[in-house]
Amino acid sequence: MALINVCGVSLGYEGKAIVTDLDFSVGKGDYLCIVGENGSGKSTLMKTLLGQKSVIAGKIEFGDGLKQNEIGYLPQQTEVQKDFPASVKEIVLSGCLNGCGIRPFYSRAQKKQAADIMEKLNISDLSGRCYRELSGGQQQRVLLARALCATKKLLILDEPVAGLDPVVTKNLYHLITEINKEGITVIMVSHDIHAAIEFSSHILHIGNKPLFFGTKEDYENSDGCHCFICDGGCDE
Repeated sequence: MALINVCGVSLGYEGKAIVTDLDFSVGKGDYLCIVGENGSGKSTLMKTLLGQKSVIAGKIEFGDGLKQNEIGYLPQQTEVQKDFPASVKEIVLSGCLNGCGIRPFYSRAQKKQAADIMEKLNISDLSGRCYRELSGGQQQRVLLARALCATKKLLILDEPVAGLDPVVTKNLYHLITEINKEGITVIMVSHDIHAAIEFSSHILHIGNKPLFFGTKEDYENSDGCHCFICDGGCDE
């Protein structure tokens, strides 16, 4: 059963569409990478899936009991956010806020969940450290742990390896792949077309006509993929 169905959707700002006639679905266990040139609408699509923006036309349907406030989200960081003066534990636990309801505190189960996730991502030893003192790779693991505290079904990741060195990038990609294999569906915006093809199960390429949605194997054989790689991807 599909977690998300996007049917005939147009997206944009102030009524002006930048993406039209968008059709795709995300199934349970999929790993979807969204690629496209700068300004093609990737971030707008992310915000729309998260309920931060409305569609201009068409509809987005959620299945398998998924609610928008149960989606784990790892956004791109600003320089101000990188300097946030909170402990790692506080930031990871904040991913549980949507599950607190009217309670002004975290439950024992939520604290255990956060501790288990930090252990899984090998950041337990950073629990008491100040977030702004961490390296870029450590900060991304903390934010990934926070996103995992918010969901049991779907992660949305917006350029999760931006600004990281090659070794840290590779490790983070493999970590995301392991999370996906454990049953969490992943939607990731990426500028790295080669990594998208290596790690994903499906590709959505927006910005060109016709739009492409399908398996990564079909995408590798498509004209859009060949042109995108030859043109240098999204960096042009």
